[in-house]
Amino acid sequence: MPGTSRFSRNALWALLLVAALAALPAAVPRYWIYFAGLLGINIIAVHGLNIMTGYTGLLSLGHAAFVGVGAYTVALAQSRLGLPFYLAIPLAGLTAAVMGVGFGLPSLRIRGLYLVIATLAAQFILNFIFVHWQSVTNGDAGLTVQPATIFGYPLNNETRAYYLILACDVAFTLFAINVIRSRVGRAFVAVRERDRTAEVLGVRIVWYKFVAFALGSFYAGVAGGLLAYFNQFVNPEQFGLLLSVFFLSAVIVGGMGSILGAIMGAVFMTLLPEILRGGALSIGGTFGFDLSSILVPLRETVFGLLIVGFLILEPRGLAQLWKRAQHALRRPPTTTAPNPGSEGKS
Repeated sequence: MPGTSRFSRNALWALLLVAALAALPAAVPRYWIYFAGLLGINIIAVHGLNIMTGYTGLLSLGHAAFVGVGAYTVALAQSRLGLPFYLAIPLAGLTAAVMGVGFGLPSLRIRGLYLVIATLAAQFILNFIFVHWQSVTNGDAGLTVQPATIFGYPLNNETRAYYLILACDVAFTLFAINVIRSRVGRAFVAVRERDRTAEVLGVRIVWYKFVAFALGSFYAGVAGGLLAYFNQFVNPEQFGLLLSVFFLSAVIVGGMGSILGAIMGAVFMTLLPEILRGGALSIGGTFGFDLSSILVPLRETVFGLLIVGFLILEPRGLAQLWKRAQHALRRPPTTTAPNPGSEGKS
């Protein structure tokens, strides 16, 4: 059957991709292994925001704060409770889910700009707690995190931590795919498209918004926990508003409501600062002046321009561009039929 063969082909490509990623540390410098680990963490966080914003239509500007909740949960669970990583990571996800639901409950019956303001309030409130609850978070000084350990084997370098992140990426991507294909995923899409109509048809929109907030925040908490182990340090500056804008940009640029789009958006937006940095250094070296002072505001400007540009020119993002490219490659070339009247003429 065509559908079965297409599924088998996609599964084969996915396995080949995972195999290539598993072999990556043997082929690239140490810096790029660190970069790949950070990218893997971003993919998990963007999956969570994509479930909330892309599939359910709940626009959020507080996602970075829930990533921070997960990171601080891991740091405190390790230092004060002595929990191993395989307990600390799920606890980080659950804690972030509880916080996400707590901030989302007052806004479950609103959407649009009002919901954005509610999630923005969560971003500022949680960041204020990270900075000023010094007896718990150690304020601006932050907290140190020891490397994760598996059966006594410490993941104390970039390569070892990378394989843990890669395994989590595969597991959480597969889980997101299964959720979206289930009845819950169809309800998410119904809430996004026509929430009042869906309610008339029996979809409990408040309940499914609740589930979307919890699930998206759980993903954010897991990403934050992995980030804490990966960097071995947690600091409030890591979870500012710019990071929330980064995650939202990745969802929009990749393509809202697409698992592939979430991955492509995370890859593109993670690579973008490196591209900007390399371009700025190249231009500065050519013309003899330093552009480092404008790199941060330039990045914020580019994030904003990308969001506006993709919303205007291609609202479905990179995933839609990829589908168009595939369709163009699969389409057989057109041939011009010969003119019967031209035969025999010379």
